[in-house]
Amino acid sequence: MGRSKGYQDLDDSHIRPRSPGPPMPPPQEIEMASVSVVPDDTFTVTQAVNALGFGWFQVKLSLFTGLCWMADSMEMTILSILSPALHCEWNISKYQQALTTTIVFMGMMLSSTFWGNISDRYGRKTALSMCGVLLFYYGLLSSIAPNFLWLLFLRGLVGFAIGCVPQSVTLYAEFLPTKQRAKCVVLLDCFWALGACLEVALALVVMPTLGVHWLTCSVNYTATWLPESARYHVASGEPDKALATLEQIAQDNGRPMLLGRLVCDDSVGIGQRGRLKHLLIPHLRNTSLLLWFIWMACAFCYYGLVLMTTELFETGPSGLEEPCAADCRPLQTTDYMDLLWTTLADRTFLTCILFLARGIIAGLFQAAYVYTPEVYPTALRATAVGACSAVARLGAMVTPYVAQVLLKNSIVIATSVYSLVAVLAAVACLALPIETKGREMRDTVTVTN
Repeated sequence: MGRSKGYQDLDDSHIRPRSPGPPMPPPQEIEMASVSVVPDDTFTVTQAVNALGFGWFQVKLSLFTGLCWMADSMEMTILSILSPALHCEWNISKYQQALTTTIVFMGMMLSSTFWGNISDRYGRKTALSMCGVLLFYYGLLSSIAPNFLWLLFLRGLVGFAIGCVPQSVTLYAEFLPTKQRAKCVVLLDCFWALGACLEVALALVVMPTLGVHWLTCSVNYTATWLPESARYHVASGEPDKALATLEQIAQDNGRPMLLGRLVCDDSVGIGQRGRLKHLLIPHLRNTSLLLWFIWMACAFCYYGLVLMTTELFETGPSGLEEPCAADCRPLQTTDYMDLLWTTLADRTFLTCILFLARGIIAGLFQAAYVYTPEVYPTALRATAVGACSAVARLGAMVTPYVAQVLLKNSIVIATSVYSLVAVLAAVACLALPIETKGREMRDTVTVTN
């Protein structure tokens, strides 16, 4: 028998041995058999993230996101430590003490939607990198502020930088498999508690010896490694960059990369991404309004408890105000130890109550951080988180006047206010219209004019 024309030009990879059964697939299908493949040779970011699972890439991202969370926690905890120290060092009034806290939250409120818009338009990594630089710079300057007015101004700028920190959760959630997303985001609260404990420990060491000015200098750091969100690249019409990020996840996790074509919904132009008004379109309006109140209530109650802790330890259960500046009593070593134990546990009944209350409200706050990125699409996700964070800071701005001013006049009235707000927040949670458990993240949203 003669050989077929061109047979001598074929290499070994094209020779298929005869065997019983169905015919052999073409060579490209043999190659794809060693990797994960979806039936129609296409896959989405969600399918890729779920297939690649939770591995070393997510562990690294958890660490860096946790560091951002610790930085936020330390900046918040320092507010309750600065007030009594400044009262003694610069003889500021109780209203000025409250203003020291309010100015930080005002900066956060004004910047949160700005950072969300930057994240949706130009990328989560871009926004977080800018945040890290500004936080370090203004935190360093505030540590050497010469007087109270300069300190207020610089702490407001620190608050402006902190407004971007919630976007770390947006980035983190977009890299997590659906089944692990809620657990991992909730576990970030461990980093928050660790940051609070570390800040109090730093205060215990630094405050009695070096004074208030050195304390703010010791809480700032920035993460040098952060990946850009593959979902952001898809929503912005850059599938090649998204694919490169997914390949990095596969390499770090030791999983085979899906072969085929990465597909996505229609990309959204930069002018249409991150538009605040889209949060109030008909099918998102109720969700947005309820979430705004829930976030505001969480911040109002949580930061109120943080501030109440030092107030109660400084003035005692009677809540009586100091009769004059000569009676100023700065926090002592035992006071810092008590504040530390409110995050973990403590010896007194009062501290146990504070511990339980902070644990419950922190759990609700973390649940809000889980729910919000899940319910909004990628094109709006960072803006939605930023808007919720901005409204939350409004509650945080009000809470010093309850926890630091009203508390000195009546502990019963102050605690009743927090109890009422907490009950209303629980009702709002029950009224949320969408359940996101096990739900895949969406990339785009349909807006009808």
